[in-house]
Amino acid sequence: MTTPRPDADELASGRILVVDDDPTVSDVVARYLRREGYEVTLVGDGLAALESAAADSPDLVVLDIMLPGLDGLAVCRTLRERSPVPVILLTALGTETDRIMGLEVGADDYVTKPFSPRELVLRVASVLRRARTPAPLRAAARTGLIDGPLHVDLAAHEVEYGGAPLMLTVREFDLLAHLMGHPRQAFSREELMRDVWGWSFGDQSTVTVHVRRLRQKLEAASGGKWSPISTVWGVGYRYDPSMALAPGDSGLVTE
Repeated sequence: MTTPRPDADELASGRILVVDDDPTVSDVVARYLRREGYEVTLVGDGLAALESAAADSPDLVVLDIMLPGLDGLAVCRTLRERSPVPVILLTALGTETDRIMGLEVGADDYVTKPFSPRELVLRVASVLRRARTPAPLRAAARTGLIDGPLHVDLAAHEVEYGGAPLMLTVREFDLLAHLMGHPRQAFSREELMRDVWGWSFGDQSTVTVHVRRLRQKLEAASGGKWSPISTVWGVGYRYDPSMALAPGDSGLVTE
């Protein structure tokens, strides 16, 4: 079966930082990414990755977990503290626990070694596309959503709670925007994987981890007073607007 190629408008756009201590893997990944038009920087350890990301902000980081010195999970955690740059993890470990650990520290996606370089290129294109386009709601001509103190600016790809910035990853932002844009509608993990990730396949624990991380950030921002994402047992997840609103009010204002 022929692997589909990214659309033409996804090519030749983006600076990718590839972090792997195996020069063979790095060279192959760089060759495939450059062939699609991406600008690629290669580094071989965690400290060099942080230095490179700080000096020249990449659009996306492809990051191996098993690195000398500072491992990939620690690098991802530090990157996430600094900025919402998308991160795709490369892991040779492959167990569900390891994948979940990567997602818990803020990775947007992961690819398990051995992997197809063409699949990685498609994953890069997918993550970058969603980082640049709040697609689920832009199609509805919305530029922003407001629910009490929570403000989501879809055009700027920014979130504020009570006037303070709320740092979300690309997937967390897309997940919040999708759920918030469909208040009180329950979605299964399969539906969220399709609508938010754009995948018709994949490990659905990815959705579970991202929902948990998003909840934690919203609860922390509100001082533990508010958690708008509910679990609908046997179905999935639902966004419940602020309870302080008048009866019958959805709580969501389209700007």
